[in-house]
Amino acid sequence: MKKVEQNNKVKVHYTGKLESGEVFDSSEGREPLSFTVGAGQMIPGFEKGVLGMELNEKKTITIESEDAYGDRRDDLIQSVPKSQLPEDLNPHEGQQLQSQTSTGQVIPVVVTNVSEEEITVDANHPLAGKTLVFDVEVVGIDE
Repeated sequence: MKKVEQNNKVKVHYTGKLESGEVFDSSEGREPLSFTVGAGQMIPGFEKGVLGMELNEKKTITIESEDAYGDRRDDLIQSVPKSQLPEDLNPHEGQQLQSQTSTGQVIPVVVTNVSEEEITVDANHPLAGKTLVFDVEVVGIDE
């Protein structure tokens, strides 16, 4: 039976959950996820988890934060004076915004606090610092 190896293009169906069981993403009802193992298209723990799996094999993979989206970083949380925001912006907690670095890179941020004078935004990935659990089924393996 063929097994997943480095550089194989694979197709998988998956359900991603937090340790609490809360589902954060799934391919259910969609096309399977396709990626090349070792190409850096997926979080490292997901790629490691599918290595050695056989076609049609199902498996649960638990991925610690360091092999997923990393630990939460306090340096990615910032306070921004409201005077620096566009006039027509009415920020609220949970709102997703985009920030631009001095090099022009666009970074998604989430508003975590709004006060009279400023807002606090968090540029950490929403899944940073979390252990992720994936139920995976390999449905295709190509050389």
